[in-house]
Amino acid sequence: MTSMRDRMLAGEPYIADEPEIIADLDRAARLMERFNTSPSADPQGRLAALRDLLGEVGEDTWIRPPFHCDYGWQIRIGPRCFVNYNAIFLDVAPITIGADVQIGPNVQLLTPTHPVEPEPRRAKWEAARPITISDNVWLGGGAVVLAGVTVGENTVVGAGAVVTRDLPANVVAVGNPARPVRNLNQS
Repeated sequence: MTSMRDRMLAGEPYIADEPEIIADLDRAARLMERFNTSPSADPQGRLAALRDLLGEVGEDTWIRPPFHCDYGWQIRIGPRCFVNYNAIFLDVAPITIGADVQIGPNVQLLTPTHPVEPEPRRAKWEAARPITISDNVWLGGGAVVLAGVTVGENTVVGAGAVVTRDLPANVVAVGNPARPVRNLNQS
């Protein structure tokens, strides 16, 4: 029989009540607290806390606290990225962020999913699907990216947009659900 953590990592339905899952959540909570309360006068200490929390942090990448996640180690952020205040990255499944990505304040990257049917939802079953944010994407303030979505390179997602499906490269997308409204010419 596979563990609930193994099921979670495989993207299968699971219940988050095993001691190993709870220990992972507790670890992330301690590291988030360290990062979120780190003094601004100690940028190296703040970066060290972030590197301890996340799976990968690229060179010259910065996240402004407060920052919240589930596990941390499933988040990989490429070089030269900027994440503004109040980001929420729920990383039950992997979150991969490319190079040169700009993420506005209050952006949410949400990999978890829950059953629509009431009984399994009441029983606390859940699952997750990965999110990929490609190189040179800009996610405007308050944008929400849902489970299983890939945002193509150079794409701009407007403030407050809710991204429910993959977005192609080189577009501006806005709305709920987010839809491309303009192509970006790449030279």
